[in-house]
Order: sequence, then structure tokens, then C-alpha cells
Amino acid sequence: MLTVPHDQVARNQQLKDEQHNVRAFIEESATSKLRCKKMSDDATLPTRAHDTDAGWDLYSSVHRIIAPSKRGLIDTGISMEIPEGYAGLIWPRSGLAVKDGIDVFAGVIDSGYRGEIKVCLFNSSQLYIKIQKGDRVAQILFQEVPKMMMAVEVDELNESQRGGNGFGSSGS
Repeated sequence: MLTVPHDQVARNQQLKDEQHNVRAFIEESATSKLRCKKMSDDATLPTRAHDTDAGWDLYSSVHRIIAPSKRGLIDTGISMEIPEGYAGLIWPRSGLAVKDGIDVFAGVIDSGYRGEIKVCLFNSSQLYIKIQKGDRVAQILFQEVPKMMMAVEVDELNESQRGGNGFGSSGS
């Protein structure tokens, strides 16, 4: 009969406990609920059509008309409590972008912000675009933000394969 040394038994138990803790963390993260507050009666909480969708739809709480080649700031009537270590990124809805030429300008919501989420839409078309209360106008994705320190000034940076080649450097 094979006997396992006591320290190996302890290591195996520690590994099993760590795996359990990781699984519990992943399950908790997957079911975490984002705290949202309606700031107006016309507000609609963000929704997703499918559990696998990356973005949550944001809805207009106002009527707006956006002229051709102009921007419009759209109220959503909601605020959010984004967890520390995350940011909300506001992106265009693909249907509005393709069909109507609507894009999103700006769109980083910091975890400490508790004011109303507003969406800056840009109308790239030559038509007036009508936004109605309850229209889905953008989507918000939540992304983990690594903590970085920018405290060291240097005279030179380390070389990289790309170097300083910018726009268009990888071909058209």
C-alpha cells in the first residue's frame, strides 16, 4: 500500500481549497448584479437580448432630433454603481451605425461616477435622425481596468518590433 507523505496531503488539500475558491469567485462574478438607479420616470434600465451578449443596451429617456453631421447628447435617465476596478465603455449599436450612420462619441464611465449616464451620438448621415423616448441608442460594456502607475520619467523607451510606426503602418 502506498502512503502519501503528510505534507503532500496538505498541499493537495490546499490546492483543492484554492480551486474551490476560484470557482466560487467566477460563479459570483458571473451572477453579480450592477446597481442602477432610475433618475426619471422615463428611464429604462439597461437590457441584453441574450445572456451571451457583451453589451447592455442603453435607452433614451428623451425625444431628440439630431441634424445631419451634428452631435446630440442623449439622456438615459439612469445612473450606475460600477464596481471599483471596472469602467463602463459606451459603444455604438451596430444596427444604428450601419442603417442610420449613428456613431458614439466619448464614452468612458469611471467606477466612481454616480451621475446620469448620457450618450453623445453623432449623425454622420445627410438626414435628420429622430430619437424617441425608449429607443435603444448605444450599448455599455464593462471592462476590468488594471491599476497602473505612471511615476517614472525616462529619457529612452525600450525598443519594440513596431517602434514609433503609427497610423497605416501595418498596411491598408
